[in-house]
Amino acid sequence: MNVELARPWENQSAINEFVLLGFHEHPVLFFAAFLAIYLTVLLGNGLVVIVTTRDPALHTPMYFFLRSLSGLEVCYTSVTLPKMIASLATGDHSISLEACASQMFFMLFLGGTECFLLTAMAYDRYLAICLPLRYMTIMNQRMLLGLVSGSFILSLPMQLVQIGLIFSLPFCGPNEMEHFFCDMPAVLSLACADVYINELVIYTENVIFALVPLVVILTSYFYITRTILHMPSAIGRQKAFSTCSSHVIVVSLFYGSGIVVYLRPKTTDSIKVDKLLSLLYTVIIPLCNPLIYTLRNKEVKAALKRLFSNKKSFDVGKKGD
Repeated sequence: MNVELARPWENQSAINEFVLLGFHEHPVLFFAAFLAIYLTVLLGNGLVVIVTTRDPALHTPMYFFLRSLSGLEVCYTSVTLPKMIASLATGDHSISLEACASQMFFMLFLGGTECFLLTAMAYDRYLAICLPLRYMTIMNQRMLLGLVSGSFILSLPMQLVQIGLIFSLPFCGPNEMEHFFCDMPAVLSLACADVYINELVIYTENVIFALVPLVVILTSYFYITRTILHMPSAIGRQKAFSTCSSHVIVVSLFYGSGIVVYLRPKTTDSIKVDKLLSLLYTVIIPLCNPLIYTLRNKEVKAALKRLFSNKKSFDVGKKGD
C-alpha cells in the first residue's frame, strides 16, 4: 500500500498578506525622520537632474551618467519610503502578497540597474583618464544611450525569474516580517518550504549583478590609478583623483552593504542586521549622493550658482514689470 506523507505546510492556511514591522516602536519619531529624508532625496536628486539638464557646461558623458543615477535614486527610494511613511502615519503595517511581490521586483530591478550603471560610470572614468584622446570618439551619444538603456535591460530577466520562484512558495504563517520593505531574505524566512533553490538563485544573481560588475569596476580603477600615478603634473593628478573620488565613495557604500546583506551566512539575528544594513543602500546612499557629487565637484557647484542667480534675476525682473 502506497502511503503519501503530507508536507508540514499542507494542513495550514495560506496567508494573503505580510506585516512589515519595520520601525514601528516610535511611529511619530520615525514618521518625521523618514518624511524629511524622502523629501530631501527628492529635492537633492531632482536638483541634480535639473542642473545637469539645463546647464550647457554639464552636457558631458560624466554628467549624463550622474543625471541617470540621480533619477534612478528617486525611483529607488520611492519604492519603499512612501509605503513606510504611510504605515507609520496610519498604523497599518500590512502589505498584500501582490504588493509585496511588486515592491520586491522593483527593488531588485532598480538595484541591479544601479550595479550596471555604476559599472558604466567606472568605464567612463577609465576612458576619460586612460584614453583621453579617444574618449569623445568612443563615448558618443549612441554609446551613452546604449550603456544606460543596457543597464535597465540586463537587470530585467533575472528579476522576473527571481520573483516567480519566491512567490510560488507557500506562505502559511507567521506573517510578521522584521523589515521595512519586502526584501528577499526576510520574505524567504517566512516560507513554509525548502528555499534551497531560491538561495542558490540569489547567490547566482549576486555573482552576476554584484561580483562581476565589481570586478570590472576594480579593474577599471586599477588602470585609472596606474595612469594617474604616472602623470607628470601634481595638479593633473589631483584633478583626476577628484573626478573619481565621489564615484568610489558611492560604489564602496552601495556594494559593501549589498554584499554583506545578500552574501554573508545567515544566522538567527540576520534579519534584524539586514534591516539596518538595508537602510544604507535604500535610504542613506540616495540621500547622500547629491551631497557627495556636488560638494566635491566645482563644476556642479558653479552650475548651481548660475541656476539660482538666473532664477533670482528672473524674479527681480518679473517684480519690476
